Amino acid sequence: MMIINAENLVAGRIGTIAAKKALEGEKVDIVNAEKAIITGNRLTTFAIYKRKIDRGIPLKGPYYPKRPDMLLRRIIRGMLTHRKDRGRKAFARIMCYIGVPDQFKDKKMETIEGANVSKLSNLKYVTLDSISKHLGLKQ
Repeated sequence: MMIINAENLVAGRIGTIAAKKALEGEKVDIVNAEKAIITGNRLTTFAIYKRKIDRGIPLKGPYYPKRPDMLLRRIIRGMLTHRKDRGRKAFARIMCYIGVPDQFKDKKMETIEGANVSKLSNLKYVTLDSISKHLGLKQ
């Protein structure tokens, strides 16, 4: 079982590690999903996610999540073959949480050194929480 603290980590890099571990059969839990980061210009990132929400017909889909934990899970789903049995089972082993649930408070959480935004050069970035608020998440 792997517990990843997503605070100040790039969402795509979290996704690659989580997808790989889940395909190997390990259960992956990601906490503090709202503090994960998408790199890039703020306005461009907002426009990209707004376009994904507005695509399609509300009754027929495609449905795109607004909650930060579900956004991170959707990013990881794109890295798996989620329509085949192996990918579907791997995707079921990945769970994302907002904040730190009580069941993980006393357990050791890992961080990914290569995904930390402070270790990278000065990048423009947006947190998943601010993307969710821009998309109209009601909290």
